[in-house]
Amino acid sequence: VFDMVREKNPSGFKKLRIINGDITEPGLGISEEDVKLLQKECNIIFHSAACVRFDQKLKDAVNMNTSGTLRMLTLAESMQNLEVFVHLSTAYCRCDLDVLEEKVYAAVHKPRKIMDIVEWMDNDTLDHLEPKIIESEPNTYSYTKAITEDLVNEYSGKFPIAIARPSIVTAAWKEPIPGWVDNLNGPTGIVIGSGKGVIRTMHCEPSYKADAISVDVVANACILIAYVTGLDKPKETQVYNLTLSGVISLTWQEIIKLGEKWVNEYPYTMALWYPGGSIKSYNFTHQIDKFFSHLVPAYLVDALLFLLGKKTFMINLQKRISHGLNVLQYYTTKEWHFRNNNYKALRTRVSPEDNEEFYTDASTLNPDEYLKNYVLGTRKFCCHEDPANLPRARKLHRIRYFADRIFKLLFILLVLWTLYSNSNVFTSSVELLDNSLKSLPLMNQANAEEIPNIAL
Repeated sequence: VFDMVREKNPSGFKKLRIINGDITEPGLGISEEDVKLLQKECNIIFHSAACVRFDQKLKDAVNMNTSGTLRMLTLAESMQNLEVFVHLSTAYCRCDLDVLEEKVYAAVHKPRKIMDIVEWMDNDTLDHLEPKIIESEPNTYSYTKAITEDLVNEYSGKFPIAIARPSIVTAAWKEPIPGWVDNLNGPTGIVIGSGKGVIRTMHCEPSYKADAISVDVVANACILIAYVTGLDKPKETQVYNLTLSGVISLTWQEIIKLGEKWVNEYPYTMALWYPGGSIKSYNFTHQIDKFFSHLVPAYLVDALLFLLGKKTFMINLQKRISHGLNVLQYYTTKEWHFRNNNYKALRTRVSPEDNEEFYTDASTLNPDEYLKNYVLGTRKFCCHEDPANLPRARKLHRIRYFADRIFKLLFILLVLWTLYSNSNVFTSSVELLDNSLKSLPLMNQANAEEIPNIAL
């Protein structure tokens, strides 16, 4: 990952000083010696440490995302030469709003009160109250990010502060390597899961715009935000929505189609089945498809493994996938609009040369080329597949393709044979129903004499 830096500026590593710390510990778990060093030497803080799990317990999420930020702000307040504090939040910090402006919103609950509650309340009671506490947001991640922004804003005026709100962060566009990604969060997990034939259905509105931004653009934007904020020294908190609204317009359907194209071109060596399936606008059809394409195969595979004396895994795997899709579908079945004028204006504050070095203009990004590198990146960095194995992967992919087609053909033939074999039963049932209907008395055939005269 750092080969480019080693080639261009090998002496740059001498400037690095790594210190031990833990945002969940008092004083950030930093030694007294290192604290003194930071208080004397630190000029810029990029605070991005956080728990990004959507299903984290509220106590843990608050401790890491909110209390951890407070510990960092406390340290920042003691720094003698601090010029700017950049806090990394998320564009999905206020999911209750259809339009997110570049401003700080008042939190639904006071962050310090929430920190106090999770400190003294027992886990069982807190778990019971959690749905009510976070009801304005879909999960503890976005909830804690929302209240933490309010906490950060309390320190405006003490030192220059900026909040960066990236949307869904995806693989690198250019640096350090096109397609570089080191986790399975969000879209990356979907790319790999669908490419390996494990994910075959997803609840998603295909016509909605997808807003995702590459990790290198986010990093460059944060650097420019620190630069601009340090120059301007604003007394109020500056907010930047790092999103592609008004820059690139792509729907979920378009992204998935491109992903399918490149997953088939650069398949994974190890896969369960040939990629397939589709996204569903309606949850009902998604649940039906999930039963037949996710759960039934999982039970069949595990049953076969059990009979062979092997360790079963598919049912547990599908349970984890189902949980992940349930969490993610909140974001794929809704659409938000992000105002991002502050973000787009960053490039006007620096020279053309700096814009080349710290590129933030994603309008020149080619989605087709980007998705190609994304898939290649998942193969190399997430699945650790050797590019030299690609010919073998393609051969296995063709085998899975024919196996998939043969299986589907056999299934159709089985259905037709079943219908044909039971055609007599079906015909008899229809005849019985027809005779039953014919035996019913009809009002228009009733004997007129049986109808009493009505005197008017």
